[in-house]
Amino acid sequence: MITTRFGSTAGLLFLWLSLLLVTLLGRPLLPVDETRYVAVAWEMWQRGEFLVPFLNGEPYSHKPPLFFWLIQAGWWLFGINDWWPHCVGACASLAVLFLTAGLARRLWPADSMTARLVPWVLFSGIFWTAFYSWVQIDMLLVLACVLGMTGITNAAHGKTGGWLLTGVAIGVGVLAKGPVVLVFVLPPALLGPLWIEPRLQRPWLSWYAGVAISVFIGACIGLGWALPAVQAGGAVYREALLWGQTVDRLVYSFAHAHPWWWYLPWLLLLLVPWLLLPWCWPRVVAAVRTPDAGVRLCLCWLLPALVILSLVSAKQAKYLLPLLPAAALVIARAASGLSGQSLTQRPWLLAAALFLAGGALAGVPFYPGVAPWMAGMHPVWGAAIMVVAVALVLLRSLRAADYPPLMALFTTIVLGLFQAGVFRAGVPAYDVRPVSRLVASAQAAGQPVANLGTYHGQVHFYGRLARPVIPLPEGEAVAWGRDHPDGLLVAYYGRARMAHPDAVYTQPYRGGSLAVWAGASVAANPDVLP
Repeated sequence: MITTRFGSTAGLLFLWLSLLLVTLLGRPLLPVDETRYVAVAWEMWQRGEFLVPFLNGEPYSHKPPLFFWLIQAGWWLFGINDWWPHCVGACASLAVLFLTAGLARRLWPADSMTARLVPWVLFSGIFWTAFYSWVQIDMLLVLACVLGMTGITNAAHGKTGGWLLTGVAIGVGVLAKGPVVLVFVLPPALLGPLWIEPRLQRPWLSWYAGVAISVFIGACIGLGWALPAVQAGGAVYREALLWGQTVDRLVYSFAHAHPWWWYLPWLLLLLVPWLLLPWCWPRVVAAVRTPDAGVRLCLCWLLPALVILSLVSAKQAKYLLPLLPAAALVIARAASGLSGQSLTQRPWLLAAALFLAGGALAGVPFYPGVAPWMAGMHPVWGAAIMVVAVALVLLRSLRAADYPPLMALFTTIVLGLFQAGVFRAGVPAYDVRPVSRLVASAQAAGQPVANLGTYHGQVHFYGRLARPVIPLPEGEAVAWGRDHPDGLLVAYYGRARMAHPDAVYTQPYRGGSLAVWAGASVAANPDVLP
């Protein structure tokens, strides 16, 4: 059986490490988010500043410092490198897998199968596994949420330290991504009467006192950094951190830049492959219609947070990641009820969707209007995914308990093929190492360097820059070129402008191109600008 031969902790670690290595060996840091976050960590490191994050010489108020601290901790251990930042989120994701299994054991102590299956269910999710090795902060927020749920569950069972753990989890979430952690942790705590079993219920006054204590602990941890940071960062940073990142975000978050239903299509992707296994649907529906205490907790985790996130205007698919452990717990609980049964139904719907996706990927180079780097993708990678889809429907009958390891295996294979095909073709258009070295050489020679438009720190880390790049509004480029004829100007172009024969340096960049111009060239011929 798959669950005995492959579905072990060692097997899960093997898949986690394999896909992480594919990422580390297959691509550099990608602009703009990955290069920006690592640039912030680098500038803090280079300055010897561990209290206030900096980007391009200015205090960076958009994110708290925990993620940057962890990057610097790895650099302290392993030296300055570009692979460790990928490992921060990946290690957080691995911790979440095992902490979610521990949470399952607390919720369903008589059902060991759910705890055994839930890490596989979570890792098999196409969105989760595609995301975990990216240089992003969100996995730390997920880790804080699962820790918070563990603390709440411990408190419900009367265990000493439950609210302390919840408070620490809130503090970790605040230091990772701000007060948004409360969107996920607070509703299940406040809705305790809806999910806690009657035999465990205690006076609700003491329960809500524990909730308040945990929030106070979390606030103390967050303020333990924020108050010294605003004193050290100056008036502008203080205003941005205490007002712009809290009150302004709250006031303007309900302007509905995206409609309330924007997350609904993304929920479908987040639930792949389990959404495409029809045998799973009735069991999940039954678990939700007649929920036990553990499922009720998961629903109190999922539904209020989804409603709040849908009302907030700022929407990104990754904001849903803290909900995935709750969904995985429900799916694993449903699969556990069928664990000993053989399933005659083959995964035809999943195989069909995968076959179509592979066919679409194989045809990308032939689509009109695609980004130039996509035209270099080889169809063989899409064809390989189509072969995986065919292999799915040729499988013999399996037990329900075999499906989570199997889905994790197939998800890893498919994403490995996707990364090997797509990222390999895209590296020339997303690799900023050459231009970073050029900018570093220019600064070392005393030449000023400017960036046309907003500068997101794209070249800061790979160039190991010690001085800022000048962010230059478009209307000031010609005057800057006249004043700095020996300077360099980095400019970005869409698809319409690909050839730059007179530029100092040029390369494909994302969907268009990047060019570095001498200041004298810009002053003499403004038409070279985007």
